[in-house]
Amino acid sequence: MEKPGRTPVTFTPMRAAISRRMVESKSKAPHFYVSTDIEMEAVTAANNKLNEGKSGDDRVTITAWLVRALAQSLAAAPALNAVWSGETLERVDQINIGIAIAIPDGLIAPALLDCASKDLATISSELRDLVTRTKANKLKPAEFSDATFTLSNLGGFPVTQFTAIVTPPQVAILATGRSEQRAVVRDGAVVARQMLTATLSADHRAVDGALVATFLGDLKSRLETPEGLA
Repeated sequence: MEKPGRTPVTFTPMRAAISRRMVESKSKAPHFYVSTDIEMEAVTAANNKLNEGKSGDDRVTITAWLVRALAQSLAAAPALNAVWSGETLERVDQINIGIAIAIPDGLIAPALLDCASKDLATISSELRDLVTRTKANKLKPAEFSDATFTLSNLGGFPVTQFTAIVTPPQVAILATGRSEQRAVVRDGAVVARQMLTATLSADHRAVDGALVATFLGDLKSRLETPEGLA
């Protein structure tokens, strides 16, 4: 019997699938979380310079830089580029980064395939195309199923930091908030710097804290000195 003032919610098939997968992840995978603050001054300046004279779809986003850096860091930490196949953990040679994208009836994280082989411009172009095709329901089968790691970026919202749930059968997901001006200490003085907080959620069955900390340190270094990303 319905109670006054309450309306039962019927899940769409997508919402029901998301619910099942998130419950599966949290019940089977012992999650742990590691965060780091990344100074984004250099990569923001590099991005602004790269976008000079460009408009609309020609502009490169910070998300593209994040994906490029992630691909390099995952190549250096292959234990995080892995998936479960039943009870067997398999490391995957190809780095396929799932990009969490909000759609009207839920959330989907299609894969940008073989990221390690692509330069920044290609990643930027393919990201834009991936978002467009996701919203038009025109994804390819491999983009649905072959992600080996996921990036959930809420940089477009007033969100500083959050934690995400690992997407089965993967073993890790990176959650990033918005890049914003914060007060930090540099050489004993308080200064304003563009900062971003990144939090990695990982499956403790597959990896340990030291490996995740090393991975985040590597990612931080690549973004703070982005000459190798452009």
